[in-house]
Amino acid sequence: MADRRGRGDGPPPEGTPEYDWLYGGRGSGSTPGDPEPTRVLPTTGRPGSEPRGERPPEREQRRAERSSGRGANPPPPPPPTSRPRRRRRFGWVKIALLLWLVFLLAVPLWAWAQIDKVNAEPRGERPDSQPGHTYLLVGSDSRAGLSKRERREFGTGAGEGRRTDTIMLLHTGAGPNLLLSIPRDSIVEVPGYGTQKVNAAYAYGGPRLLVKTLENETGIRIDSYVEIGFGGFVNVIDAVGGIEICPKEAMKDPLANLDIDKGCQEVDGPTALGYARSRKISQLGDIDRAQRQREVVSAVGSEAASPWSILNPVRYARLAAAGSDSVRLGENTGPIDTARFAWAMTRVTGDKGLTCGVPIADLAVNWDAERAPRMFELIREDRTEDIPKRLCSPSGLAN
Repeated sequence: MADRRGRGDGPPPEGTPEYDWLYGGRGSGSTPGDPEPTRVLPTTGRPGSEPRGERPPEREQRRAERSSGRGANPPPPPPPTSRPRRRRRFGWVKIALLLWLVFLLAVPLWAWAQIDKVNAEPRGERPDSQPGHTYLLVGSDSRAGLSKRERREFGTGAGEGRRTDTIMLLHTGAGPNLLLSIPRDSIVEVPGYGTQKVNAAYAYGGPRLLVKTLENETGIRIDSYVEIGFGGFVNVIDAVGGIEICPKEAMKDPLANLDIDKGCQEVDGPTALGYARSRKISQLGDIDRAQRQREVVSAVGSEAASPWSILNPVRYARLAAAGSDSVRLGENTGPIDTARFAWAMTRVTGDKGLTCGVPIADLAVNWDAERAPRMFELIREDRTEDIPKRLCSPSGLAN
């Protein structure tokens, strides 16, 4: 039987010392009367430790993460994204585009409000409505608004009359655009004044009588009226940065303040004006001048239609201002008609259109009795694609 001495399970053998006091006084082995009996001290854990089996869930989770390796080295945070910066940049781009669009719309609206209107509707009977749209373009020789220095620079003289240096019909429709020059010395019947040069109609009765005269002579209904003066002509050319002209011979005309060499060259507004007005030194006089006027007008249209006219805000604003200061429009000519006119003027050369002189029989500028009516008929019927070369010549004379 095992020795169980010292454990308080029974009396110790005789003569054996009692050690119950050493084991916390279990049993009756404590010395009677001991003033400080031995006590069993309770066991406590280390500070911060919890009894086994009572760990909180958070600690168990951290222990599990450390054992799996996830808690020891947490993954680095994702790098900051540049999306907010891109959004801010895109927002500024949208604002800039919006401001540019407002500018593109505001400038022509402002310019339109500055344009003078004139009553060009003739009284009495008129041709019926016709297919397509026909504009009357008039270049007035009015000196109104020109300073003495400008009159000397432009070679306009001091005259105060109001006549037409340029008369053109621009027809747009199903076929090619047609720009038709009518020489100012053309012999026509002016209502109420008998047989006169066509520009006398403007001098006697202004736009209304000129429209009436041309409608009576051609049978073509004029839908819109556009007029530009000397100063405006120069300003528009300077606003587009000048144009290219191609004189076939050197030209020196003191009356037009013109001195240029033969061949293609870039010119400014005053030089282009002199080139379009000169007629004293040309072999065909007014006939040659009409050809140069079409050349200049077409060149201005091409320059104005350049993308640079829109991309360059200074040029865009100057062109709009120059047009509004110099142009007079018929009261029935609206913004859409004006925009179509400007666009059509860029498409009257080469394969895009036709430029012709009115068919004439002689240098006295009598209209050809056969070819002129045929030309007018094709215009009235909007059949410009059927106009043959024998009707459309630069001078108007038969080829």
